[in-house]
Order: sequence, then C-alpha cells, then structure tokens
Amino acid sequence: MEAEFISNLSREIVIKIRTKISELFSIQYPIVQAGMVWVSGWKLASAVSNNGGLGLIGSGSMKPELLREHISDCKNATGKPFGVNIPLLRGDADELVKVTIEEGVKIVFSSAGHPGKFIDLLKKNDIKVVHVVPSVKFALKAQEVGCDAVVGEGVEAGGHNGADETTTMALIPQLVDALKVPVIAAGGIANGRGILAALSLGAEGVQIGTRFAATVESSAHQIYKQKIVEAGDNGTVLAFKKIGLVRMLKNDFAFKAIKAEKQGWDEEKLKVLLGKKRERLGIFEGDKIEGELEAGQGSGLITDIPNVEELFKNLLDELSEAQKRNNNLISI
Repeated sequence: MEAEFISNLSREIVIKIRTKISELFSIQYPIVQAGMVWVSGWKLASAVSNNGGLGLIGSGSMKPELLREHISDCKNATGKPFGVNIPLLRGDADELVKVTIEEGVKIVFSSAGHPGKFIDLLKKNDIKVVHVVPSVKFALKAQEVGCDAVVGEGVEAGGHNGADETTTMALIPQLVDALKVPVIAAGGIANGRGILAALSLGAEGVQIGTRFAATVESSAHQIYKQKIVEAGDNGTVLAFKKIGLVRMLKNDFAFKAIKAEKQGWDEEKLKVLLGKKRERLGIFEGDKIEGELEAGQGSGLITDIPNVEELFKNLLDELSEAQKRNNNLISI
C-alpha cells in the first residue's frame, strides 16, 4: 500500500476514499492536480503523483518540444501514473497530442474544445481521456464520444469558466444524475472539507487547481503564489465575459478589464487589451499589477505555500476530521 505515503494515516482512511476515479487511474487517492498554464510543469506533476494523487502537466503554456522535455523529466521523477492536460482550441493541439502519444503518456485531460476531435486517436493508443465541462450539455457530448470521465468545473474555479456561471455545488449533482461515466468535481476545492463535500455530492474524485498553484513545486512566480495567500474571501473577480469568462485575482489589470466591459468595448478591443502574454506576465513573471493572475475563489482558504507532501498530509487530515465531524452530526 505504499507505506511511505500513508505513514501518518490509518488503513481505514485510505479505504474510505477509494473510488472509481482512483481505480480508473490506478492512484491511491482520487485527487487530481489541475493542468494549469505556467504552473504545472513536471516538478509539480511528479510530486503530486509521488504522493498518491494524479499529477497533470499543463501543456497550455508549452510548445510541443517543451512538452516532450517535461514528460521526459516527469518520467524520471516518478514511476507513478501522471497525465497531460491539452487545451483543444490551441492551433498546435494536434502536435501536443502527437508528442503525448509518442512519449507513452496514458492519461489525457482535454479542455477548451470538443473532445471528439482527437478521441479516436487517443483511444487507439490506449489512453484514458477525461474532458473538462461546465454544464450537463457538454458533459453528455463528452460521454457520447467516449470519454472515460468528466471534470465538472464550477464558476468558482480560476482561469476560464463556463458562460452560464454555474457553481460547483449546483453542477456536480446534476452531472452525477445525468451521466454513466464518473464525475470529478472542480472549482473552489482547496481543503479536505471541500473534498468530502464533493464526494458527498456524488463525485468520484476532485480536481484541485489554485491550492496546488500555491505550493513549493509549482512553477509559478513566488509573487503570484503570495498574492493567492493574500487574496481573502473576495480577492477574485470574473472578467472578459464577451471573449471567454476568466476568474482572476483583483489587480490593476483586472479592474481595467472590468471598466472596459462596462464601457461597452467590443470583442476586438478586449482581445487587444488581453493580449497574448498576459497570463505569462502575471503567473510566471510575477507582474502583480499588469499581469493576469488567474486563481479561483478557493484562494480565500489558502494561507500558506507548503510543499506537495505537506499539502497532501493536510488535505487527508482535514478530510478525516471532516468525516468524523459528519459522523457525529448525522445518525440514521
């Protein structure tokens, strides 16, 4: 049972969180680290996998050959399962898929596009495919084309969100009721209580983004990580509703975007304001004024920047305590 990862946990706790998702990916805990741009390189992905979850390399900020390097480094750093997140709307998505297949990665999380575009090729190469969705409509499409599971992402999540702005609490049980494939919950989950809540809603696992962004192994800039810690309960805002809803930390750039939208800027002007490197500027280079600091509402629950091993211990301890509390509250 990989004792080095569970030395501080009872066997009872480990058994309690075995789900269809942990079985699907052959991982110890049904905890997936989101594939975030400028955040999830091989160091973060391998650390998450080594501690019993599923690490994802975020290819959205990588050229194909850089992705190849990260996959190679991740293989050297862990013998555990890991995957790659591929945004399907990228112009070079086919090249990212090709590299992923050539490097023998067996898990792909797709987002921002239709999963049917590459699924036959991926399945032909024995790759498990999971698609990120904001609604029941898109989840059913993902199931129909053959995805093995879906990530239901509520509007609390950082980065790009669904136009309907459905919350995680409302979205997950609807997905569970509508689908035959397992559902992974995402959006606003940053501690063990959130994990237990997601499982209670019927999810078979969770995908956690912002909490993993603020870890030692994250490739993001230290200034960005610190801004997450300082965010508080109202530290994020939704912007760019006309060109692709984005949740980010409040800063000068975010307020400029909101003001532009209120003034009725059209899509072209908003795209110019956003530019092509705004995410890199904020997340990777640490420009806390003019950068796009994508982060979720779970930021308000984040008060430190631990390493991944410490974070897993905290998450599992919190999950155990939350379960005990619920057992004391509810007697049937």
